[in-house]
Amino acid sequence: MAPDPVSTPVPTSAQLHQPRYFTWEEVAQHSGREKERWLVIDRKVYNISDFCRRHPGGSRVISHYAGQDATDPFVAFHINKGLVRKYMNSLLIGELAPEQPSFEPTKKKELTDEFRELRATVERLGLMKANPLFFLLYLLHILLLDVAAWLTLWIFGTSLVPFFLCAVLLSVVQAQAGWLQHDFGHLSVFGTSTWNHLLHHFVIGHLKGAPASWWNHMHFQHHAKPNCFRKDPDINMHPLFFALGKVLSVELGKQKKKHMPYNHQHKYFFLIGPPALLPLYFQWYIFYFVVQRKKWVDLAWMLSFYARVFFTYMPLLGLKGFLGLFFIVRFLESNWFVWVTQMNHIPMHIDHDRNVDWVSTQLQATCNVHQSAFNDWFSGHLNFQIEHHLFPTMPRHNYHKVAPLVQSLCAKYDIEYKSKPLLSAFADIVHSLKESGQLWLDAYLHQ
Repeated sequence: MAPDPVSTPVPTSAQLHQPRYFTWEEVAQHSGREKERWLVIDRKVYNISDFCRRHPGGSRVISHYAGQDATDPFVAFHINKGLVRKYMNSLLIGELAPEQPSFEPTKKKELTDEFRELRATVERLGLMKANPLFFLLYLLHILLLDVAAWLTLWIFGTSLVPFFLCAVLLSVVQAQAGWLQHDFGHLSVFGTSTWNHLLHHFVIGHLKGAPASWWNHMHFQHHAKPNCFRKDPDINMHPLFFALGKVLSVELGKQKKKHMPYNHQHKYFFLIGPPALLPLYFQWYIFYFVVQRKKWVDLAWMLSFYARVFFTYMPLLGLKGFLGLFFIVRFLESNWFVWVTQMNHIPMHIDHDRNVDWVSTQLQATCNVHQSAFNDWFSGHLNFQIEHHLFPTMPRHNYHKVAPLVQSLCAKYDIEYKSKPLLSAFADIVHSLKESGQLWLDAYLHQ
């Protein structure tokens, strides 16, 4: 009689679905273009190599966390995390091994844990919910100023005084619309992404003539890794035009690199910085961006802005007058925009990405400007830059409410919470450029 065949044990369901375990060393090895890109969220390991190109926030912002824990930025940037997690299931490849810590040793565990408790408290207090009336009134004040600018020319004529008054009013419109589109872009007004995106297109596209996709691409990178060289596009002027930060300036000097006379950068900043960024760079680059990336919806919104201002002001001013008005408005807006947006970051720590925790990443790269009714309006509440960076989807009218909680957290962990007067913040931009330029020169001459 033939012997019974040896039976092969059938694997159990638990064995079939046993997760793959990884160490932080393995995750860190998958951070560049040569290999797959992995990241960790809540101890789960995801392969984002193909997904990053489809990521709604852009491929670069998610890739900046490749090889790292991205739990805190994931929580900070998404307003419907449950929906997003459903799409993440197909990217899941495993989880951290049980003996592995929840984040890398370069990050402060106690600080991170307490910040996450603070985040839960903020949500429980309702500070992540917007007041619709605030943003409605803010939009109305922009529209009223826009109408007032045109009425100034229509009623008082096109002589020098009404012309420049119209230009000033339009500059206020453009600056304030810039702060409002920032709110919609950060998903901080409505509870759903759809309505935020729609109003973002209207404000940045129709009221300002710029593409929402370009803003998303640039600005989310800045928030993900502020003041991190090669990851924050807001400091891309280093080293071509400026030597920024103590670390990078000394590094540039040691490498004997000199693209500009950096020891004079605090002087030529007044020529190629505030007055030139919008009229001489952004104004043409945004069209290149949308055409090169085939963002036709953005282009349509932008063209609606240019058609509106052209047919509104051409009959009153003629072609030369219209072009002159447009350039003056962009010039004034550019000065306003650059001084406000750079006062919180350029004087702060600028370096390569050191993969530190979320709180340290944001606090070392940002500072505040003292609160006042004027400062809040003039800066679009970006005088609360620290709170905005820690909670990027928080409605701006709640920054002052969360500020004392953030200050207490900083005091407990001996983190500097820096706040200064508005004019001092402006002056610190120039002082920091002068200091970093001198550091570059010393390293360049003596190394």
